[in-house]
Amino acid sequence: MPLTQADIDEERTHFANVIATFQQYAPYALNANNRRRKDIHIIPIEDRELLEQIGYKQRISATDDAILANAEFLNLLTANPEIFGQDLAEEPAEESPDQPESSTRHDPRRGQHSHGSSHSHSVSHPHRGHSHGGGHSHSHDSPQDGLPLTDKGRGGKRRYKPTEHDMEKLRSTLKQLVRDWSEEGKAERDVCYEPIKEALLQHFSDIPQEERGNFRILVPGAGLGRLAWDVANLGFSCQGNEFSHYMLLASFHMLNRTDAVNKHTIYPYVHSFSNLLNREGLLRPIRIPDVLPSGLAPGSDFSLVAGDFEEIYGAEEGDDAESQVGQWDAVLTCFFIDTAKNIVNYLRIIHRILAPGGVWINLGPLLWHWENNTTNDPSIELTLDEVKALARSIGFEISNERTVDTTYTNNAQSMLGYVYHASFWTATKII
Repeated sequence: MPLTQADIDEERTHFANVIATFQQYAPYALNANNRRRKDIHIIPIEDRELLEQIGYKQRISATDDAILANAEFLNLLTANPEIFGQDLAEEPAEESPDQPESSTRHDPRRGQHSHGSSHSHSVSHPHRGHSHGGGHSHSHDSPQDGLPLTDKGRGGKRRYKPTEHDMEKLRSTLKQLVRDWSEEGKAERDVCYEPIKEALLQHFSDIPQEERGNFRILVPGAGLGRLAWDVANLGFSCQGNEFSHYMLLASFHMLNRTDAVNKHTIYPYVHSFSNLLNREGLLRPIRIPDVLPSGLAPGSDFSLVAGDFEEIYGAEEGDDAESQVGQWDAVLTCFFIDTAKNIVNYLRIIHRILAPGGVWINLGPLLWHWENNTTNDPSIELTLDEVKALARSIGFEISNERTVDTTYTNNAQSMLGYVYHASFWTATKII
């Protein structure tokens, strides 16, 4: 279905507001930290003196420095927003919070951006990005109640003022960078990604390594792209799919504009003073990336496509949209299937796009992202047993089942850590 002008205008507004969130990170975070500084002057002077002795004020000041370092990095991510085909010459406009970003359409315009390997971003229609991070839970990014705050920009135009919800998505992106592109994130990453890669290699164990490029692997909900990059690094033809502009801006920079290992330093844990053992748990620097993203072998087939999974890959044969029926040899889902409004359609699409004998490898929990949403979107919330029964009914044979205990964007030096008892399986398309 071709995009209407209203669709295009809505997409432009949403993307401009995401850019505004990145650009206003520093004043927002500094203001939040300054609250702590003000609170010191509310308590009795003798208490203030004790806090001075143990270095509390110095830690607040050091947090300011870390926030400014984060802002410098985030500004790099938005330095060239035209990579997504957006014209942001005017002030970011006010966005209606009542429009769910998950109503995404795929725009077939695709810009090719190469940095050692093929990494393409297609332009997407408005969407809100789901997150499995952000503290102890993984929650759906649903529209906020009430109007977003705005103030006047140049020429009296309304300028978008990010909400706490917007900033939480940005803070989650910083934590995702740790998970996907840092040495510190390796332990958590390996718990989730290694079983998936091992199952993939086992399924294609009879294929010589030099022939893996003939097999197409899809990673929906690719986030910052590390799992898809790892699969391409194994020699397969791999495409990631992501719809969050927060993730897409970060992944584009990491994959296409980062030319050295450990080039960037971020401070992802400075936004909360709770559950800390020591100063290091708050202020330690994280260096990214831990590998050279452009280091894929010459000729590697690796791409990242922006847009909604159902819109891009859900077309049936005979539809006007480009059909993906039978085009994929494997689909890898990691912390993804619970982002579905209708899990039946998710599994039906996965089955439809797989070639005969193709494999679906899954790892993740079932924290249904649209449960109790305020936007009147549907939400089908199955138990694990029901998901597996549904998969069998659709035409999968499930094997290699087990539970994998894992955290998600966890601060390894926090006093608090939540563990998901994630379900893992390999499912082969049999009908």
